[in-house]
Amino acid sequence: MRGIRKSYYIGQPNELEILHGIDLTVWPGEFVAIVGESGSGKSTLMNIIGVLDKPTSGEYTLDGVDIHKADDDELAGIRNNKIGFVFQTYNLIGRQSALKNVELPMLYAGIPGGERTRRAKEWLDRVGMGERARHQPNELSGGQKQRVAIARAMVNDPALILADEPTGALDSETSRVVMDLFHEMHEKYHKTIVLITHNPALAEECQRVLTLHDGRIIAERKGSGVRGAL
Repeated sequence: MRGIRKSYYIGQPNELEILHGIDLTVWPGEFVAIVGESGSGKSTLMNIIGVLDKPTSGEYTLDGVDIHKADDDELAGIRNNKIGFVFQTYNLIGRQSALKNVELPMLYAGIPGGERTRRAKEWLDRVGMGERARHQPNELSGGQKQRVAIARAMVNDPALILADEPTGALDSETSRVVMDLFHEMHEKYHKTIVLITHNPALAEECQRVLTLHDGRIIAERKGSGVRGAL
């Protein structure tokens, strides 16, 4: 990202600029944390990184693709194939089994049914949820839902995993399990991960920590890159 700005009410007297020229480079295989207080612009930046929203100005290249030159169909494909999302609220579809939830990104990608099921089962096994494949979200704990969400994020082999406060609704023990899964995705599968969090202990476990304040990155430092005790 170069010079990313995001404004609302453009051209109106109450025009409001949330991001004030963000420069951000994340390298393939890196595990990066973005931290900041509420109102710092984390959610706005996450939406732009995730191609859920467009910046008002600036340049963004994701995995070799110039986001500004992509049309709506291409952007939908990028969201589905190049980015795996993990949210604090899980965003699982109710009345659908864990298996069907994990299959969903592959359905949008046009992958045949048999292959979808095979891959979904494989990833549910990898996150320790194979025995819960037929359970619906309301039959799962918060930590189990998040593990399903991580499996769903991984099935299309995305270039980037974007995790927004993924442990925000979990207790410390469950948070440790989920964070260990992110470390596994990074170490074993060499995934590029951007973790947005307000938890300094989680951020410290990443390789690099960026601090966002009032729409600007005001600090950058190395994290330990080591799993800690939450």
